Amino acid sequence: MIEEHIHFGRIAFEKAKQYAGRTAFKYRDDASGRWVSVSWSEFADQVRSIAKSLIELGINEEDRIAIFSQNMVEIIAVDLACQAIRATTVPMYATASASQIDYIINDAGISTIFVGEQYQYDRAVEALQGSQYLKRIIVIDPTVQLKGVDAAISFEAFKKHGSDSTQAESLLEERQKRLSDNDLTTLIYTSGTTGEPKGVILRQSNYQQAMKIHDIRLKNVTDKDVSLCFLPLSHIFERAWTYFCMHKNMVVAVNKNPKEIQTVIKEVRPTMMCSVPRFWEKVYMGVNDKIEGFPAPLRKWMLHAVKIGERRNLGYRRYNKPIPTILNIRYWFYRNTLFKLLKKVIGLDKGRFFPTAGAALSDDVNIFLHSVGINICVGYGLTESTATVSCYNPFNVDYDIHSVGDIMPEVEVKIGENDEILLRGKTITEGYFNKPKANEESFVDGWFKTGDAGYLTEQSRLVIRERIKELYKTSNGKYVAPQQVESKLIVDKYIEQAAIVADQRKYVSALIVPAFPALEAYAEASKISYDTRKELLENPKIISFYEARIQQAQKDLAVYEQVKRFTLLPNAFTPDNGELTLTLKLKRKVIAEHYAKEIEDMYNN
Repeated sequence: MIEEHIHFGRIAFEKAKQYAGRTAFKYRDDASGRWVSVSWSEFADQVRSIAKSLIELGINEEDRIAIFSQNMVEIIAVDLACQAIRATTVPMYATASASQIDYIINDAGISTIFVGEQYQYDRAVEALQGSQYLKRIIVIDPTVQLKGVDAAISFEAFKKHGSDSTQAESLLEERQKRLSDNDLTTLIYTSGTTGEPKGVILRQSNYQQAMKIHDIRLKNVTDKDVSLCFLPLSHIFERAWTYFCMHKNMVVAVNKNPKEIQTVIKEVRPTMMCSVPRFWEKVYMGVNDKIEGFPAPLRKWMLHAVKIGERRNLGYRRYNKPIPTILNIRYWFYRNTLFKLLKKVIGLDKGRFFPTAGAALSDDVNIFLHSVGINICVGYGLTESTATVSCYNPFNVDYDIHSVGDIMPEVEVKIGENDEILLRGKTITEGYFNKPKANEESFVDGWFKTGDAGYLTEQSRLVIRERIKELYKTSNGKYVAPQQVESKLIVDKYIEQAAIVADQRKYVSALIVPAFPALEAYAEASKISYDTRKELLENPKIISFYEARIQQAQKDLAVYEQVKRFTLLPNAFTPDNGELTLTLKLKRKVIAEHYAKEIEDMYNN
């Protein structure tokens, strides 16, 4: 059913009128460990209270309010309250440093910031010291130590500001009447892999169009569905999806701690959940690790089951071809035994489909998931496109494993110079905040330049090749897409991270961060002794071990794309050391600088 499109500044109030006692959100209570339901009526009351308090504190229309927190029901309420009074939300990643949030505060001119827990509060206080803009920190977690900072106020104390104010109530109603599709809803700052972050302007009209086109593509989504909010709400993928869940009256279970996802997913057992490919790569590695540990007969049986699933789901069903009776019977047996057990153990037994985007998903992982009946919905999108540009149709068996799906309705895509993907449509941003030069460079004849290289198949499906700025050219004139090679490597259970080096080099090399728990277990089983990680990584047996695994992982790549030399690193790439963005994308320039000696050694020796 196509739902009425409601401005998100009034959606909580409208839903409360229609579905007062129905559960809108769930969250796990820290003290008891139990999941607590929040009805639409309770949620609307919270949104109203926050909106009135913001007005009472002097927040004007178009003021920019920052949210610096991990996922909580409260920050969703703050976001909608800002929209209710026609203010603009500026979300920040919960793991951001003081300097990162300081940049955004100054660029967006933010006077008020909501923070979640102690980490975010401490970083906000650091930013407060030298900021000409930041005046107020509102702290959601009541256990945070405020340390006598005059600018800080607790969330509960803040909400009391507007609780009995008839003037704030009156002003709220006035602003509600002025709600418009032209309202500047959010400024979402990009990760900045190749430069400083830019605030993407997303208006209410962008989000309303996103709701419309997802209604068309995802017709079978209903109010019986339960979505697990796992990715950061500061990311456009989870933010736009959560809006869609509210729009469709789904229950949203909010996961606060990403590290607890393996436990949380079993407790919630969602029918849907947004995720990035790394989540599914870890699922794939975990399952294969268990299969490897089975006795030979059981291992053979499991591998046979997966192969049957692949033949049936990808060889026949995907193409709407008649499925041989014996194959169907075998699959039916495995679906109701091994595959059912597998999904239950992971927490996916009620799953209907699972959107995934944000990076390339390995074909091996994609094929495995579809083989065992996990309906993965691969897609592609950007902050600048209000998330989805293309995706599989999860309720249609016809999909192309090598693509990122069919173009969304009413989104225009064409291929420009250097095979760059260009976009046009009502979900596409009008530009970046305070960045006239970037805006000039990002549009050509009304088309937004994504910076991604790709092509359209004969069926008009989109295939992504690589980020144009990250496409490497070897000294032999061959082009290498580093993400493609990296995606082959990181599905190995002994490899946690990989960074490819190739630009203007005579061959491809790699910086490899091992998955140390798996590697250390292997070393113990192989009776390889060592005192330090460095000593372990320099052991000839370990180097030979990785050499064999890398060769196996890249066997399907062209010879010129294959890694010829590699270096094992004792420490992971992280946002803290500047080698990853907050969305966990590699900052290749920084990595090249940090490991210049190791890189040169791979070419000089």
